[in-house]
Amino acid sequence: MCLLLESIKVENGRPCHLEDHINRMNSSRRLLFGIHEPLVLSNQLFDKEIKGVAKCRIVYSDTIHSVDSQPYSPRKIKTLYLIEKNDIDYTHKYADRSAFQDLSVHAPDEDFLIVKNGYITDTTFSNIVFFDGDQWVTPSTYLLNGTQRQRLLREGRIVSRDIKIDNLDHFLYARVINAMLDFDSAPFIEISAIRFAR
Repeated sequence: MCLLLESIKVENGRPCHLEDHINRMNSSRRLLFGIHEPLVLSNQLFDKEIKGVAKCRIVYSDTIHSVDSQPYSPRKIKTLYLIEKNDIDYTHKYADRSAFQDLSVHAPDEDFLIVKNGYITDTTFSNIVFFDGDQWVTPSTYLLNGTQRQRLLREGRIVSRDIKIDNLDHFLYARVINAMLDFDSAPFIEISAIRFAR
């Protein structure tokens, strides 16, 4: 049985957007394991001793296997390297991240933006949104439908459409988003800082 991972942002002991995470966990358990009984996450799971922002990692399958919380500070990404990987599959948030293992990151301020069959998908750890001067756009060809991505689409703050490599010069800048990186505070990445890996 494969293991799944859920990463939840916890601020001063309080989990953020917990319902979105529970919904994803229950959906994954239903689709992968045929389990329809809802999973209940008690507030006791979340470390209240860590002040500020913490990252809570829950490893689970049909049951919860482990819970770990650590203080969190975001990576400062300045460069994204385009890399083609047509065979990648990360439909669910698997604990096994071997799909990304051969993508060695050059430095702490760099990451990869994965291209699949000519279309922009995600970075190795986040969804991405692009600003075209009028609206924020996220690729419809995502690898993982992240909880923040889903929420921003529901709220109408971003739109989804196909984005090919050739379309990148239509945008001004990008932001990477995930459960730990809020859309409003995520730093801007210049489009000129998105380039092909050598």
